[in-house]
Amino acid sequence: MKVGFVSLGCSKNLVDTEMTIGIFKQYKYEIVNNVEDSEIIVINTCGFIESAKQEAINTILEMAKYKETGKCKYLIVMGCLVERYLNKLKKLLPEVDLFIPIKEYANIGIKIQELITNKKQSLPICNLEYSNRVISTGNTTAYLKIAEGCSNRCTYCAIPYIRGNYISREFEDIVAEAKELAKKGYKEIILIAQDTTKYGLDIYGKMRLAELLETLCKIKEFKWIRFLYAYPESITDELIQVVKNNDKICKYFDIPIQHISDGVLKRMNRKSTSKQIEELVVKIKNEIPNVVLRTSLIVGFPGESEEDFNKLYDFVGKAYFDKLGVFKYSKEDGTPASRLKEQVHYKTKEVRYKKIMELAQKISKEKLEEKIGNKYEVLIENSTFDNRYYVGRSYMDIPDTDGLVFIPKEKENLIDTWINCEIDKVKNYDLVGCEIGK
Repeated sequence: MKVGFVSLGCSKNLVDTEMTIGIFKQYKYEIVNNVEDSEIIVINTCGFIESAKQEAINTILEMAKYKETGKCKYLIVMGCLVERYLNKLKKLLPEVDLFIPIKEYANIGIKIQELITNKKQSLPICNLEYSNRVISTGNTTAYLKIAEGCSNRCTYCAIPYIRGNYISREFEDIVAEAKELAKKGYKEIILIAQDTTKYGLDIYGKMRLAELLETLCKIKEFKWIRFLYAYPESITDELIQVVKNNDKICKYFDIPIQHISDGVLKRMNRKSTSKQIEELVVKIKNEIPNVVLRTSLIVGFPGESEEDFNKLYDFVGKAYFDKLGVFKYSKEDGTPASRLKEQVHYKTKEVRYKKIMELAQKISKEKLEEKIGNKYEVLIENSTFDNRYYVGRSYMDIPDTDGLVFIPKEKENLIDTWINCEIDKVKNYDLVGCEIGK
């Protein structure tokens, strides 16, 4: 039977999807890219915020139509939304043949086979394993998940209730997977977790991200190494120096600060103060020339006053982040913040969101225009539809999130290779350049 996958949400969810693809491969199912050709459709859902939940429901309903108009015989839904709302979904979506919540991932192989064969299965059977992943991010780049869950307990966040407490993977297991990825030809690895900086604290009693990065740098096949979701309170001087002193590690910090007002940070149960965040931004910029800083913010958190927002707005202008994402606070079931008084009106959230976004766009344009005339190594990943340009990324860009670099296509067969280019103009959030010699 042919199986098609739809993976929603974050890169951590994508790794779970890749492991699920691995299970179907072990059972000799045929994996296809087009859901219209699929006899089995598997949707891995996100349930993090309201917009993600709505996207997941809409996707399920859209895929369910293929049971009537296409070849689809079985619709399987898994992931965060299922973990969070299993009983409601069963009533709401009878079109779905199998729901798999996260707590049942250990038996995912059994559940799939029981559905398809209509027979009770006995052990042993294939389950989710990193070693059996089928990478879906091309031939060059792969994500490397180093931990599950989160123990930070930010008051707005449902992740701990969905994914459980933070659980680091064994150091040796991560390194072994990285070496296997290197053998398969992957040149860029991106370390991910809900909070990469806390890696190791739960099982080793100390944070070991810096040590892990140094160990991975010794794998000669890797050209670029990145890590995402670095919480500000856990970015140590050691980690900054490891990034600074290792050429393979992209000079890129993804630091979700969420806010800068101490009052808001406290209500969010964030562990950093405004002073610590401000000092960290300055320190990283001073220590690492040409470093790229990305952050994410929440506007409209309960109790956020006009003064709080103005502090945030002023800080964004002063910190001058290279990349910035803004979310309007979403009231999530079961979270402490959902019970806070002084919920901010949706119109106020919208005004504040637009104001921050306008400032961020202005800063982004200025930052990008500063790149004109600069030379960068660019990983070529694709071509435009008209085949006139190659499309790639520099060290300044993470996949599916940041901007792209467009380079006129003057040579063939450069996809999955690095080329040197000089930037000559800016187009929205993207750069346009031309290939140059080394």
